[in-house]
Amino acid sequence: MKTSMKKLGLIVNPIAGMGGAVGLKGTDGKTTLKRARSLGAKPIAPTRAELFLSYLKPFENEIQFIATAGMMGASEVHNAGFTCEIVGDVKDETDAVDTNNAAEAMTNKNVDLLVFCGGDGTARDIMDIVNMHLPVLGVPTGVKMHSAVFAFNPESAARTTARFFFNELPLREAEVMDVDEEAFRNGRVSARLYGYVLTPYEPDSIQSIKVASPVSEEELRNQAAIAIYMIDEIMKPNVVYILGPGTTTRTITDLLDEKKTLLGVDLLCNKKVIAHDVNENKILKMIHNRDATIVVTLIGGQGFIFGRGNQQISSSVIRQVGTKNIIVVATKSKLGQLRKLRVDTGDPVLDKDFSGKINVIIDYGEQYAMVVE
Repeated sequence: MKTSMKKLGLIVNPIAGMGGAVGLKGTDGKTTLKRARSLGAKPIAPTRAELFLSYLKPFENEIQFIATAGMMGASEVHNAGFTCEIVGDVKDETDAVDTNNAAEAMTNKNVDLLVFCGGDGTARDIMDIVNMHLPVLGVPTGVKMHSAVFAFNPESAARTTARFFFNELPLREAEVMDVDEEAFRNGRVSARLYGYVLTPYEPDSIQSIKVASPVSEEELRNQAAIAIYMIDEIMKPNVVYILGPGTTTRTITDLLDEKKTLLGVDLLCNKKVIAHDVNENKILKMIHNRDATIVVTLIGGQGFIFGRGNQQISSSVIRQVGTKNIIVVATKSKLGQLRKLRVDTGDPVLDKDFSGKINVIIDYGEQYAMVVE
């Protein structure tokens, strides 16, 4: 083995993100995982890990992979066509302790970069062990991804990894955040800062932390103006509107005297909510052979319109609705924080279909064209 080779440690949380498409807003805890599986949830982290690894193929002779046993990393490395040194034991079921043990093994191996595939919970588990001892980079595969340790998607994670290894990207202290899942399911965002890890500094590939919407009279007026414009000028009879999470989309139903789940996806038709807190399967069933439009807002500070907190609106849903039938709404203050919008649907081909510009409704009769990457 060449001593000049870079050592990449890989930890995959194989259950991360399983609660997204089925509307559970996370998979922390055995009870939630069991429920997610009963609803038909499928693992997404292993596929995302293999996608990340596929982009590193040009560097296979320059990177030494050290991976956690089984589906926590080694299987994905082998499926991607690489060899690796394996740490730990194969487990049928994994939990936070297994992630902790894997992170400790990577620390002992003194890897040059520890890459993990998971969400905020996985980031916390790794931070508890690694602290500031190793550079860490997240491949986003969870439901909750408020932390600033995540790349935009698997491709940007691979690009950052290569640039860090071979072009000497600097490191920065990145925030590790997490949300109380039970509060999240009940419509309350209870996020807190847990600490920091060192992450390669690549602002064009690494997301910022999620920024909460300001609570001000001006913001509320702006949301109301957007909602009135949607109701008066945009919404058509007999069309099913798939409303993503957020206060801006909720204002639409508030003005219709209808109840919307703040952090869930609801369906609206003829100005009445016809289904609350729906998952991917329910959406697909209810829009079958019907005209439908997706209405989403963006994640403050990050710019994501798909792939962060609204995984129920999956690539299958988007393809059935059509990219031309997507409406993005956002207040001026929220949009003003951003240079670009982002998508991470889990389908790289679909993500590229969004490339270009999309109009964002920012006030009554007022739209602004934003670049999407």
